[in-house]
Amino acid sequence: MPVPVPQQRAASAAETAHGTDLTVLVIEDDPAGTFTVPELPSAAGTRIRVRTARNLTEAGRLLTDDVDCILLDLDLSPPAGARAEGREDDAGHPDELATLKHILRIAPRHAVLALTAADDAERAAEAVRVGAQDYLFRGELDGRLLSRAIRYAVERKRADTAQHQLTESRLRAEENARLERGLLPTPLLDGSDLGFAALYRPGRSRALLGGDFYDTVRTPDGTVHAMIGDVCGHGPDEAALGVELRIAWRALTLAGLCGDELLSTLQQVLEHERQSEEIFATLCTVDIAPDGRRAGLCLAGHPAPLIARRGRAAHLLPYDDGGPALGLLPRARWPRRQVELGGSWSLMMYTDGLIEGRVGPSGTQRLGQDGMVAMVDGRLDEGLRGEALLEAAVTQVQELNGGDLTDDVAVLLLERDESRIRRRGGSAPRSRPVPASPAGAQRPPLYGP
Repeated sequence: MPVPVPQQRAASAAETAHGTDLTVLVIEDDPAGTFTVPELPSAAGTRIRVRTARNLTEAGRLLTDDVDCILLDLDLSPPAGARAEGREDDAGHPDELATLKHILRIAPRHAVLALTAADDAERAAEAVRVGAQDYLFRGELDGRLLSRAIRYAVERKRADTAQHQLTESRLRAEENARLERGLLPTPLLDGSDLGFAALYRPGRSRALLGGDFYDTVRTPDGTVHAMIGDVCGHGPDEAALGVELRIAWRALTLAGLCGDELLSTLQQVLEHERQSEEIFATLCTVDIAPDGRRAGLCLAGHPAPLIARRGRAAHLLPYDDGGPALGLLPRARWPRRQVELGGSWSLMMYTDGLIEGRVGPSGTQRLGQDGMVAMVDGRLDEGLRGEALLEAAVTQVQELNGGDLTDDVAVLLLERDESRIRRRGGSAPRSRPVPASPAGAQRPPLYGP
């Protein structure tokens, strides 16, 4: 019958004890009684207590959380399970380290010293390679040597454990980063004359993804669809829900849904996927006509986009007839307003993390939408565009806040430069019919001829 594995807490005494008494468990089977543990001198006020076990069954009972180090006789009979399995090394010989491997398996957080004969140096070195912290020869034991070896083994085990935890943490962080990078959107704007830039800064420490989400796609009729949203909350569950809503939006948009029909379907997705009924999400969608001069705007409890036209001050698009956030009202409606964009423009969509930073000497006021508009207008007057504009805007918000923002921040920028399009010899793409809906009925075009 296999020896039971003793229950181990999160950290052994060897991982946490520093400058306190040490306990060593000696596991050896000496029928002649010739082996004795020498008296261990105390150092710097630290005493070493000794427990002795004659077999692995007894060792299992004595291997408690306060044991710091195990002194194991390599000649001890292997566990019954190992004998029954007939464990062998690569050459087909019985595994001479089966007992050590058993101890390392049932006591992975304890320091281990291997004890062997002086003429068995090769097996002693192999024991260290397998996982023991050090080895000792029986005939050369004295109290001072053993005391020093125990302290060294405990400190080395503590260092090895810390390094292992650090490596695991780094690998986990790299894996999470790869996953989160893969969940960030890639805009689908092939064939469009619009410039695109985006910036994303999650509020969670050491995270790449938060509850904010955005996406941009161009459908076959030449319409460019953009959206930005915010799931309430800041944890990984909110980040996961944001990714689900973004993917659902892209799929529904490519399937031909728009406006109220699209938002109603997204609300159904939210209601089925959220962890509690208190979770909601704000959303702003914009669909830009193929000629780039008009757009449809839907707001679901979200701040209105900012638009800047050449020669005119930046301002917010109309927001007085928006609908509620997704998940608040079961039969809500979201009207779609058509707005004129003009020939050359910059359209900035953002989440509320950008406008809720604190400003002023006392830090009690919010930046707000008016403060953001004035700030972005100043950066535009400096000639900033694209990613440089977004970086400058978010950096200034952080400076005004007096440090990093606690909320997620997502900003998306679409730009159209009519003079540049004309210099390239391009022209606004002509509208093509929207593909038929899945039911087979022809969906009416979003824009007039």
